[in-house]
Amino acid sequence: MNGNSHIYEIFKNRENFKERLVVEGIVVGIFTGLIVSLFRFILEKAGTFILILYKFLDNRIYLIPIWLVFLIALGLFVNYLLKLEPMISGSGIPQVEGTIIGYFKLNWLRILILKFIGTILMISAGLSLGREGPCVQLGASIGQGVSRSFKRLRFEEKYLITCGAGAGLAAAFNAPLAGVIFSLEELHKNFSPLVLVSSMVASLTATYITDTFLGLKTVFGITNLPIVPFSHYAYLMVLGVIIGLGGILFNKALLESQDIYNRYVKIPQLKLIIPLVLSVVIGLFIPAALGGGESLVNKISNANLGLKFVLVMLLAKFLFTMVSYGSGVPGGIFMPLLAIGALIGNVYGIITINIFNIDQLYLKDFIVLAMAGYFAAVVRAPITGSLLVTEMTGSFSHLLALSTVSITSYIVSGLLKNMPIYESLLNRIIKNIKKANIDNYNDANKILFEIPVAVGSFIDGKKLKDIEWPYNCLVVGIKRGGIEIIPKGNTKILSGDYIVLLADEDDVVDIKNNIRKMTEI
Repeated sequence: MNGNSHIYEIFKNRENFKERLVVEGIVVGIFTGLIVSLFRFILEKAGTFILILYKFLDNRIYLIPIWLVFLIALGLFVNYLLKLEPMISGSGIPQVEGTIIGYFKLNWLRILILKFIGTILMISAGLSLGREGPCVQLGASIGQGVSRSFKRLRFEEKYLITCGAGAGLAAAFNAPLAGVIFSLEELHKNFSPLVLVSSMVASLTATYITDTFLGLKTVFGITNLPIVPFSHYAYLMVLGVIIGLGGILFNKALLESQDIYNRYVKIPQLKLIIPLVLSVVIGLFIPAALGGGESLVNKISNANLGLKFVLVMLLAKFLFTMVSYGSGVPGGIFMPLLAIGALIGNVYGIITINIFNIDQLYLKDFIVLAMAGYFAAVVRAPITGSLLVTEMTGSFSHLLALSTVSITSYIVSGLLKNMPIYESLLNRIIKNIKKANIDNYNDANKILFEIPVAVGSFIDGKKLKDIEWPYNCLVVGIKRGGIEIIPKGNTKILSGDYIVLLADEDDVVDIKNNIRKMTEI
């Protein structure tokens, strides 16, 4: 009887679901915008302070031991935070993806607080980490918190987590369109009208909030960016190939850095202390490599720097990012990978301009386009990367060139079997996670979920009765356009349909994996 009443509650909650999701998306966007605004404000002030500090220490070497002791204490404290909540390590995006899929059940409030504190401390210390991944996890936690506050069922909670994550990315970079596409392309990996609408209202709301508090401005201050003529597109395709190969190297090096830490550093506290101590060396000799890399991108874009300097910066930024992220501290990789991509583009631009006598004006284009291509190669999300860089630079007249480099690098990365970095990181978390790290939140037994049908997939054009469905799920609806069809045995499934299924929550991950083999090409 209890099971039947819960199933009735699931279907009852679907009434006015779209309208309710829009309102709840706005609520998620407001809270995400407020939290991320505070987060960004603190990090901006800390980023300015750390550069001033190292200039001060450069003339007072005798004070460096005091700073080292402080950093070690900081590392021990963040290690304590990681013991309290292991899911705050890294960028947080793999954890969000795992929660949406159904692998993890997380304590949203604990993650929200500890991720906020841990990331601020590590980025403020100068580690080569980005704010965007943590902002995504903060937004996702807020979405989950809103769901729990309104006592929504788990299927609705996943939509709120998604729109919160998209709002977090949008607020982190003043990029609402990228936040929406990120929700579709990276988190759900399919087009869903519900995800589109809820993510859009949440992302726009969060961006409005951050713009109100921090000002309406682009992340990168790159001015006078010329349009690349079609006669130069061959150079862009070569750049895409190089960037694609560079993305493969980035992914392999990042995973290997984690393996090296696990293999040779057996004391957990030491993992955090190593990058913090290295940050002192970087801060004294190559301070531009500190932090995420936003100021570094602006520096190389607005000044003609020598090839030797750029190569040194590229090597330093790449290695420091590997050491920083591989240690498992809270912090993202979006901004560092964009900075590395910009440096590769700068090196390529200097060489190409000198060899082929191209106008020096286009050096900025190589830098900007390489960022989008590098994102596409590493994350394997070319649309998100193109839109993100477009919104971060404020120039929409370069979409064709951005798309050319992004798609080329994406194809090269795919041909060489380069897995998306967040998918690789998620697989590692799933393998290593222990049940003790997951809270004991126990939702109801049944859950509704949707799976889209791709053109040419196994079940495209087949009748419901002719398909062998997993034994532990039930097809309860088919969404076709704006109509929801009650399925019967003779109902034919068409491409573009969304199949609505009911299953035990514990079985959802396996069921999704099995059905996607039939619904995808």
